[in-house]
Amino acid sequence: MFQATAAALPATSCTTLTVSGNPEYPPLLWRDDDRPGYLIGAVPALLEEITEPLGVTIEVRDIGSWARVQRMARQGDIDLVAGAFITSERIGYLDYLLPPITYMPTAVWVPSGQEFVYRHWPDLLGKRGSTLINNSFGQNFDRYADKNLNIEGVRSIEQSFQMALVDRVDYVLYEVLQGEVKLEYLGLADEFVALETPISREGLFFAFSKASSCNSFELRELIADALYKLVNSGRVDELIRQYKTIYNDAS
Repeated sequence: MFQATAAALPATSCTTLTVSGNPEYPPLLWRDDDRPGYLIGAVPALLEEITEPLGVTIEVRDIGSWARVQRMARQGDIDLVAGAFITSERIGYLDYLLPPITYMPTAVWVPSGQEFVYRHWPDLLGKRGSTLINNSFGQNFDRYADKNLNIEGVRSIEQSFQMALVDRVDYVLYEVLQGEVKLEYLGLADEFVALETPISREGLFFAFSKASSCNSFELRELIADALYKLVNSGRVDELIRQYKTIYNDAS
């Protein structure tokens, strides 16, 4: 287990970080029913294991939709984003920490019985899709989708799945892990299947807001060093399994 002390931090460093992320991301992040206004999940638990030995407190806030989280990170209204893919736009206002927390394959989800052949992105041409507003699935796919695909952004992934059930869209784009967990929670696990080939497999990162007064080279390096040790020890996978159980038991 990573160990560090608060003395490792420069005297000017922040002792509290305001953190947020995608609230539609179980078991990594979701809204805490026991503490309204906060997020719970494997990623907050991981971040707490990293920052507690440093003498840094984290407040993982539920500040609204994923689109709003990104907007507030750009403005510096939050210090850290707990889980984001890399895009050229986000690089403009976020400092990403290496290594990635984990890698996330994203699937094409379709209602059971309405499967179609999907091998590569052009197989989605002419079909109607849905996903969360401002969601990214990797820079290359995002560029292709903007130019060629019809994908409607909505505020909650439940809305995307419901749209597919009533034939308003043909497919839903969502990560494999989150899709499995969310559909189980909604009682729709038997209603959808993920097509075999993922559209992308992207690294998920912690990222500091460039506008945050807490964003220092020293703190980024300490967090990244601890993250490296926990990823390599298998701790991230343990936490994902643990919080998948917690989320499912709460449904």
